[in-house]
Amino acid sequence: MTDTTPRVALVTGGSRGIGAAIAQRLARDGFTVVINYAGKAAEAEALAGSIEVAGGRAITAQADVSDPAAVARLWGAAEAAFGGVDVLVNNAGIMRLATITEGDDALIDSQLAINLKGSLYTMREAARRLREGGRIINLSTSVLGLSLPTYGVYCATKAAIEALTHVLSKEMRGRAITVNAIAPGPTATALFLDGKTPEQIDHLRKMNPLERLGQPEDIAAAVAFLAGPDGAWVNGQVLRANGGMV
Repeated sequence: MTDTTPRVALVTGGSRGIGAAIAQRLARDGFTVVINYAGKAAEAEALAGSIEVAGGRAITAQADVSDPAAVARLWGAAEAAFGGVDVLVNNAGIMRLATITEGDDALIDSQLAINLKGSLYTMREAARRLREGGRIINLSTSVLGLSLPTYGVYCATKAAIEALTHVLSKEMRGRAITVNAIAPGPTATALFLDGKTPEQIDHLRKMNPLERLGQPEDIAAAVAFLAGPDGAWVNGQVLRANGGMV
């Protein structure tokens, strides 16, 4: 990437929550943003519209990341629109909680399909097609450091993402492509808040010494650092953005 070449960022699961905050931040930083979504077309279009109104550039692209053919088409659409991709942000994911004893096959399979396979499929396309000097930024979770009950399957998928981050950073040798992960702590999004009581949310809020939940913008700022020029020397790392929780 150079100062004169427009930079393109592809954000999976970018229509809301952390993904939307990432798309907005990268657009403010000068990236052209491809907002991937699975089923929230109206939210994705509204976000792209707000970025355009603010002076940025964005398009939407539907794809279920658990489908490798759809992921290949997603990259093709980005390349057709802008000539290539410089940054992949692997944000798409789901969180369904149950104890290991009680987790049914659907709970296991859905999280493996989206969180693990979906991220792996997009990483594979990035490894093949990302422009030289690009960045791959995966989303993990700081819950890995807590081993909380009911988070087993979710954490297993994210542990795999961290392993893939370390391996892929070495496989990109010779192309000046960095591969890192961000591991958010509890963040005030629908993904985190849904299904939790106020008491549970307050307990998690107080687990870090800053005594607040993260905001999507906090995570977007960490992504922006890794995607920008100041993050160029960081490679193969997991950045735990959690307020000091672990």
